[in-house]
Amino acid sequence: MLFPTPRLNRADAAVLAQIDNRRAHLRHLLLDSPEPWVAGMRGYLTADAVAASNAIEGFRVSTIDVQDLIAGERDVEVSAENRDETLAYQRMMTYLQTLHDVGDFTYDKSLLNALHWMLQGHRHTPRRPAGQWRPGPVYVTDPRDPSVAAYTAPDVAQVPALMSELVDWLNTDDGSPALVRAAMAHLHLVSIHPWSDGNGRMSRSLQTLLIAREGVLAPEFSSIEAWLGRPGNTWEYYRRLNARGPHYAPDQDVTDWLRFNLLAYHQQAQTVQGRWDRSAAVWSQLEQAIRPLGLDPRTVSALHDVAITGRVRRARYEQAEGLSTQQAQRDLRDLGTLGVLVASGRTRARTCVAGPAFPESVLETARTPTLLVDPYRQ
Repeated sequence: MLFPTPRLNRADAAVLAQIDNRRAHLRHLLLDSPEPWVAGMRGYLTADAVAASNAIEGFRVSTIDVQDLIAGERDVEVSAENRDETLAYQRMMTYLQTLHDVGDFTYDKSLLNALHWMLQGHRHTPRRPAGQWRPGPVYVTDPRDPSVAAYTAPDVAQVPALMSELVDWLNTDDGSPALVRAAMAHLHLVSIHPWSDGNGRMSRSLQTLLIAREGVLAPEFSSIEAWLGRPGNTWEYYRRLNARGPHYAPDQDVTDWLRFNLLAYHQQAQTVQGRWDRSAAVWSQLEQAIRPLGLDPRTVSALHDVAITGRVRRARYEQAEGLSTQQAQRDLRDLGTLGVLVASGRTRARTCVAGPAFPESVLETARTPTLLVDPYRQ
């Protein structure tokens, strides 16, 4: 038995309509206004989702370091464990993104186990197998006290049948809005807890997969993992999950869970729109700022990275603009000579950050925070 999908009341329907409008607007921007900085924004949002979802599980790597790891940088100062977890999750998320338009796609248990192997294969042991249902009981500990079990998953003997039911549900359109089904899929999977480890990230990834399959907006613009990874939201996320009780009890009303997800969708859309607006304004200001300096227009790409993320690496700039190593080095050296950028860090891990001549007005624009509203309180 799975949790019944709650019916939306008038307020829920109004919030969902606002989310749909915001996502449609972003889709319009993506399709009709292919700005030069959009590829970088996609990369940042993907890295932010990976960093946040791993942080919920205790693996802490900054978004900018995740971006560098994804780009293939070797000299990123993170632990071997954090590197492995980051790259495993990124590979799985990249595969999920490719499934958005597969014509004969279906959900099945083999797919879910294969995704779990991508995520946890580097941790596979006979006692904690990856890509296979758990061999024994599993507990979710209280985030305040790891010696206390906040939730006990269903008995191992029930897992195959529950997962069969979940797969059937995933392959059957019950008429619910796609974002509602995505939120419910997350709750179903995390409550069944079918694997020995990685259940939280798998459940959040399944939600992202359903969003990707919806096809309205690229998943990196719709995933709520970055929103869930913010400290206050993470605490509320745990609270909402723990509100289901200490044991699997699907015969209950989960409206509060659904509304929590609608809030997450809404505020993540606000966040992405805010980042889009800042990126557009920063790019425009930088185009004007470099004209009197006689710099090649392509250097805006490097300066934009610095303004938005705080730094740029030579390899990232080289890839973004399709340059040779020598061209990228020369551009960054010229920017350094002008005092627009300054080098930071060791030789092999060196980055460039804003120098004394970097336009302060651009940095102010980039630092302007987005004011998020709660649609249920409007």
